[in-house]
Amino acid sequence: MRGYACFHPLLDRLETVNHTFSKKDRRKWPRLKLAIPVFVRTRGADGKDSLEFATAINVSPGGALVVARRSLTKSAWVSLEIPSAPIAPVHGMPRSARTIRAKAMWISHLDDYHLLGLKFARPLGTDGIRAPRVRLRKARSAV
Repeated sequence: MRGYACFHPLLDRLETVNHTFSKKDRRKWPRLKLAIPVFVRTRGADGKDSLEFATAINVSPGGALVVARRSLTKSAWVSLEIPSAPIAPVHGMPRSARTIRAKAMWISHLDDYHLLGLKFARPLGTDGIRAPRVRLRKARSAV
């Protein structure tokens, strides 16, 4: 397996990639600059499945930027699979997602690599439960 150092020159070039987004397409969440190995599983127009080892170079709850060798078509659905060591379920530990469905929102071609802007089908949660809504009451006047 290659190290992430091979993407260092590519990461420097990301600053030069220009994308103009409408207000609707702007990010809702900040992205974390993490290099995470992922398997990108797609189904081609011919119906054949393909699997490629790629790297997500930044991730947010709403999507990810993935560097891959194989290009996709815009609006293609993919399945991102995060490889991890097989561990048995542990009581009391939250279950983590290892497979994430995503849609290609944009593609940029650079030399031997392709940048894939992916939007997750459902935003990733920080925990499995929804935080309760707090209702604020109007303070009573002293009169």
